[in-house]
Amino acid sequence: MRALQDTVDAAAERTGFSGVVRLDRAGETELSAAYGFADRAHEIRNTVQTQFATASGAKGLTALTVMSLIERGAFELGTTARSLLGGDLPLIADGVTIEQLLAHRSGIGDYLDEDTLDDIGDYVLPVPVHELTATEQFLPILDGHETTYAAGERFAYNNGGYVVLALLAERATGVDFHELARTLVCQPAGMADTAFLRTDELPGRAALGYLSVAGLRTNMFHLPVVGNGDGGIYSTAADFNSFWDALFAGRIVSAERVAEMVRPRSDWPEESKRYGLGFHLHPTGDAVWWRDTTQACRSPACTSRRPRSPTPSSRTGQKVPGRSSSCSTISSAPEALTPNDVRAGLKRDLLGRADERATTCATSPAGGRMTP
Repeated sequence: MRALQDTVDAAAERTGFSGVVRLDRAGETELSAAYGFADRAHEIRNTVQTQFATASGAKGLTALTVMSLIERGAFELGTTARSLLGGDLPLIADGVTIEQLLAHRSGIGDYLDEDTLDDIGDYVLPVPVHELTATEQFLPILDGHETTYAAGERFAYNNGGYVVLALLAERATGVDFHELARTLVCQPAGMADTAFLRTDELPGRAALGYLSVAGLRTNMFHLPVVGNGDGGIYSTAADFNSFWDALFAGRIVSAERVAEMVRPRSDWPEESKRYGLGFHLHPTGDAVWWRDTTQACRSPACTSRRPRSPTPSSRTGQKVPGRSSSCSTISSAPEALTPNDVRAGLKRDLLGRADERATTCATSPAGGRMTP
């Protein structure tokens, strides 16, 4: 263990790494170490409990929120975005489905196309960032982007598609997306320190985000003040460990749904990997990433896990041992639910747990977002 610690310490010093490194094996934490500063100007160091903005890592949570709603009958993978958007975002093609949005195969125009960003210091959002606190407030910046290719034709990473997914989840349930993510994903995963925090009122344990590996300039004015479906949730290394255990044990969605999410849908040769539904996948093996390796080097989210085979106890509609009771008041027979049943059940569940929020997952429906 000492040799492992020395090796990681040396690598962190050599590269200037700032964040947390944690290694868990067979249920035991073999290494947990923090490096760098959470606040450079005041020289406040990171700790193993520091909350970091996980950038596009939130896409995995968004995908799981959507899949959980599919299990509850709110919609299906084949449901079209248009059926829930109505007249909003008219440039999204009528045939675009939830599955295509999850897989980055929708062809919709992207409000934040990373391939067109020239300078990380550019102010890329066309509206004041403090106005972006709720999903519906993203409509003006999601609108006006022409379709780039026919839906299903190919893969193209798309940030806007995941904000659209958050919007569809809200439209189908009548519940705020941040609340859905907290209740349907964070709580059953045991992610007590994971939350969409406001970047202009970060708590003491949250690290500031910076535009470069050195310097004091933060990214506060470059990102929405509250994260959304495409990124920005804050989390800890310990919560990531809890997440992986819960995901592959079927405590968030059934093991069959997990297997569907980690089934390769597209090759991504530019990044030497493949993509499923919300998760990055090894180019040839079965390893699963929370987010792509390059970005993970700058966050505590440098974790991967190999999926387990589905077990009979974790099939859709059956009780999963150890599953959080936060979702237990919703019927376990999703195919029998109507959209109105889903809305009523979720609202009942969320309102009935309002007094638990301080000790469960997110105490504030807010947060940072992806770092361009």
